[in-house]
Amino acid sequence: MEKSSSSPSLGPLGLDIAQSFFKPIQHAAPPSPTKRQAKISVIGAGNVGMAIAQTILTQGLIDEIALVDVNPDKLRGEMLDLQHAAAFLPRTKILASVDYSVTAGSDLCIVTAGVRQGSGESRLSLVQRNVKLFSLIVPQLARYSPDTILLIVTNPVDVLTYVAWKLSGFPSNRVIGSGTNLDSSRFRFLIADHLDVSAQDVQAFIVGEHGDSSVAIWSSISVGGIPMLSFLENQQIVFTKETLENIHKEVIESAYEVISLKAYTSWAIGYSVASLARTILRDQRRVHPVSILAKGFYSIDGDDVFLSLPVQLGRSGVLGVANVHLTDEEAHRLRDSAKIIAEVQSQLNVTNLVFSDNNSSIAS
Repeated sequence: MEKSSSSPSLGPLGLDIAQSFFKPIQHAAPPSPTKRQAKISVIGAGNVGMAIAQTILTQGLIDEIALVDVNPDKLRGEMLDLQHAAAFLPRTKILASVDYSVTAGSDLCIVTAGVRQGSGESRLSLVQRNVKLFSLIVPQLARYSPDTILLIVTNPVDVLTYVAWKLSGFPSNRVIGSGTNLDSSRFRFLIADHLDVSAQDVQAFIVGEHGDSSVAIWSSISVGGIPMLSFLENQQIVFTKETLENIHKEVIESAYEVISLKAYTSWAIGYSVASLARTILRDQRRVHPVSILAKGFYSIDGDDVFLSLPVQLGRSGVLGVANVHLTDEEAHRLRDSAKIIAEVQSQLNVTNLVFSDNNSSIAS
């Protein structure tokens, strides 16, 4: 299929309209060699992938976006649909192809391709069907964009981010999972809704697995800079642990509810991933709870596992892990979450994934 439907040539003689429409400046200096264009590739043109692409396009964040999918007709249709909105969007070159060469030179590769999560299906139950798919995707991205940052969105995101790290051969700071960035947004929304404030004024993190064993860090929540739990205690406002647990439970069940109602999630994850892309490409050094190689942080040891921690992100990927204070109970739950992910990895034998310069495979 065509990578792009646009062309500067017009008419039977192939007139280059781009050169003819404007009179060139004489003796103009060439573009600065230090100026570079930003490019993002999105792998998977399903509901999640297209929500991410659409949200990124509205931000004026990049100069070029490439879409890759196995369905050429749908892919071309999505490309044309976005190109036809050019008059309403910041100028961005939109490419699409089933060939991974279209991703060459990407600053950020966002992987959303995978088997769709069914209603009531645990994220961890999806691993086996997606590992083999990743063995076809990730080596191609590493081949065409060896300096890129990989941002994994496909569920179960923590295990698949580990898989992508192994298959790519990249340093761990350049392999990131979307993790609990969206969970934390849901958490902040629910707290804000209880207090009738803006979610942007609530600082709160969900860490650990993006799934059932996630951990709510209640001890560090602040609203408008005010530590929430200590404020409630000082004001002698009664609250119970059950109340807190119910809010966390609602966070965990949020995605399942959306899936049961509309068959998939898309808009919230689109905004979540676009916020990560902005932080990375603009080197904003903001703190996001995303899935990273967690070994050595917060007393997590043993097997290599990826799970969400509050980390500082920038142009080179993961810059550092924030030293957020955890209570003993929170730290214990975080380590338990790491053990759950490690157990899944051991059952699936994903620790035997190997990287090769020519191809990557799953060792038998």
